Amino acid sequence: MQEKTESSGLGTAVGDALAGIPPGVPGGPPRGLLPVRAAGVVAGGVLLFLAFPPLGLWFLAPFGVAFLVLAVRGVRARRALWLGFLGGLAFLLPALHWVSPIGMDAWAGLVALQSLFYAAWAVGAAWTSRLPLWPLWSAALWVAMEWARGAVPFGGFPWARVAFSQGQSPFTPYAALGGAPLVSFAVALCGGLAAVAALRLAASRSGPRRSPAAGPRLALPAVLPIVVPLAGALAVPAAALAVPRPGDEGPTVKIGVIQGNVPGRGMNPLGDEPAVVLGNHTRMLHEMARAVRQGTTPRPDLVVLPENSTDIDPYRSDFARGEIDAAVKDIGVPVLVGAVVGIGETSRATRSLVWDPVTGPGAYYDKQKLVPFGEYTPLKDLVLALFERASLVGKQSVPGTRDGDLRLGPVTVGAINCYEVAFDGVVGDTARTGASPLVVQTNNATYALTNLPSQQLAMSQLRAVEHNRAVITSAITGISAYVTPDGRIAWRTGELVPAMNVLTVPVRTAETLATRVGALPEWVLILVGMGALAAAWRRRARTLVPVPGQDDEQQAGDL
Repeated sequence: MQEKTESSGLGTAVGDALAGIPPGVPGGPPRGLLPVRAAGVVAGGVLLFLAFPPLGLWFLAPFGVAFLVLAVRGVRARRALWLGFLGGLAFLLPALHWVSPIGMDAWAGLVALQSLFYAAWAVGAAWTSRLPLWPLWSAALWVAMEWARGAVPFGGFPWARVAFSQGQSPFTPYAALGGAPLVSFAVALCGGLAAVAALRLAASRSGPRRSPAAGPRLALPAVLPIVVPLAGALAVPAAALAVPRPGDEGPTVKIGVIQGNVPGRGMNPLGDEPAVVLGNHTRMLHEMARAVRQGTTPRPDLVVLPENSTDIDPYRSDFARGEIDAAVKDIGVPVLVGAVVGIGETSRATRSLVWDPVTGPGAYYDKQKLVPFGEYTPLKDLVLALFERASLVGKQSVPGTRDGDLRLGPVTVGAINCYEVAFDGVVGDTARTGASPLVVQTNNATYALTNLPSQQLAMSQLRAVEHNRAVITSAITGISAYVTPDGRIAWRTGELVPAMNVLTVPVRTAETLATRVGALPEWVLILVGMGALAAAWRRRARTLVPVPGQDDEQQAGDL
């Protein structure tokens, strides 16, 4: 068998290494090629990163998962652990580079923490890789891993889920059926099936040599095992075309969107001089009103300003209240203002505030999912003692307790605040109130010109399809946008520029299946993954019998 390995060449040995054949056993690759597994997880992580905006090469996401699955298939737990961690680093270091303006330590710490979840997934994928239908189990475990990332610690961090690389792709319609978790599952399953095809191709290439008289090496019976999983991989996105989608209902609303820009950059985006940000947005509101009077801009039914569109609390400042009130009266329609407002003496809330031209400030929505270390400080005493920079958070934010349905002129909009667009529960609960369209107010000023704004816009694309709602994004520095209910970006701004527009937006009220069933598909997939883990553990306990003369890795089949 050693002769066979040598004569097959490097290509066969690499295929064997990725196929999970233990090194040093008959038919296995030499131990020197184990770095191929490390190269495989790095390649998988890089391909996943490339699938995300701003590059947006969505079709690479299944191949990224395929490389990760191949690299950890058949290895034992401790090897899978570090391989998965390495793959997570390769993916998240570039994908979360937008965190670096806060500090290189914050970026590295977040990436390292989040990579632990990929390490845990890799262990589960390795354990279940010897079960029948293993691509199904690894995909279900991928959903479980992303759920865990979105839940812990400190309320979770669901950024960079595979579904969010599919803002508008053949996989996107699955969002209307089972939300973001089903999209992630479909992409991971497609990658797993592609991995099966690669394994079978490697196996066919490493088989016994045939004489020329024996005919083609890959006759039809030999090709079928490769073609079937490939066909399955293509069928997964193709089947999304059959997902039922509600149609247009007719009614529309005209929404004004304003992006006022900020004077500062990085950790001090609002600048040192007070009221500049407030002035930028009220000035743009006056300009919109003049354009309406001149007939160059349609009259809006309502206007949306971004998160932090006033840098002064309008409840506590007569100046801020007067400036906002004058601008709202000038445009003459209700305006959704983004403000950080004081709650008592020591707390604050990030608020979406309805400002009526007649009655002034009224109904509001307070952000429910707060940014840890940005809007509040977990483990406050310890963190403040270790990191002086943490004091920049200032007053601690308190979360809101109600959904974001707000009556604004002729419609009830669904207010979602920045970071919350990544959380299935917040967006789903808001959509289930019947609110339409969804409105995302956001402040990405600290992360301007990084990959964050485009990643967040892709989330809005997925949410639009998931809940059959138009999504309006109003960003303080960009990207402000209008996403149609089918996930298409119909209008968008640049970054770090003032901008405004009045958009005619459909008002849809029909719910998708994903809206109605909520988290049920996700929990089903998580339970499937956990069941596969239990089955793999039982199988391992039954079959792991010591064999004299073999090391632990050989005895376990590198499991």
